[in-house]
Amino acid sequence: MPSASAILASGLPGFGPSRDGLATPRTLPAFIASASGAHQLALVAMATALFVADLAPLELQRRVVNAALPGGSARTILLLAALYIAAATAMGALKLALNIYRSYVSESAVRRLRRTLLQDLGTLAPGDRAAVEGVEVSLVLAEAEPVGAFVGVSVSEPVLEGGIVLGTFGYMLYLNPLMAALALAVFVPQMVFVPLMQQAINRRVVARTGALRRISGGIIGRHRHEATGLQDARIERVFRLNMGIFKLKFSMNFLMNLMHHAGVALTLGLGGYLVVNGETDLGTVVAFVAGLRQLNDPWGGLIDWFREWRVTLAKYALLRQALDTLPRQGA
Repeated sequence: MPSASAILASGLPGFGPSRDGLATPRTLPAFIASASGAHQLALVAMATALFVADLAPLELQRRVVNAALPGGSARTILLLAALYIAAATAMGALKLALNIYRSYVSESAVRRLRRTLLQDLGTLAPGDRAAVEGVEVSLVLAEAEPVGAFVGVSVSEPVLEGGIVLGTFGYMLYLNPLMAALALAVFVPQMVFVPLMQQAINRRVVARTGALRRISGGIIGRHRHEATGLQDARIERVFRLNMGIFKLKFSMNFLMNLMHHAGVALTLGLGGYLVVNGETDLGTVVAFVAGLRQLNDPWGGLIDWFREWRVTLAKYALLRQALDTLPRQGA
């Protein structure tokens, strides 16, 4: 089996010699296309409608705050509050429908992948099946689940979260370019440490998959009588790899949250200064603070999607590589 670094360095979802006639697509993008097809277009359309509608609450909040200042109209405030509730209800319903649809697409992809894997594994040479039973169980039951689950969000998630980030920042730029530039500066450091930490996570994910396969092989098939000490060492390796993944993942979340709160503090400081000097209004400052909060979740969603994309590429590469290397009838 190729090393984790070799897989990640290739940057390709498929690698190694190709075998013709396999039902399982060679690359992750090819599997996504075959398993979800036109569903992805519908998901993208729903995601686009949702991120466009997501800008309405920001503007409504700004208008409510400004209308609540001396000289404002109570009737205007009530009307804006009613519009806010209507917008939130419509967005919630659309997001509910999107999440259910995504779940359907993901589960359908898991079902399809398990069926194609079973079909391909059925072509193994009879004399070699006992040696790879542990790998078969791991592929069909454990490894197919996260790969198929990613299909539902593979295209619509970056469209939704990326659209919210770009739309919200564009709105902030329209309100006050200086404060928008400050908000952008908060996210720049994340573009450096997130990819580096994610690469370290990916290496551990690939190594863990290989270790779990060896544990399965030691339980099932002719290797089931392997020494307890050897299996215990493998279990210990999986434990250490998992803890490494958790430490990197939660450290990344800590740094991202720290940058978010730093952005809120800087926005309040600069916004308060501009309000005192009559260069902006209170509603704009409130909209910026809400905008930063609104940016934080989709930005984190984009990071999570990028993390899952890279991890799923590596997992699918390992899955497809296993099919490529197992001996087959007539080979």
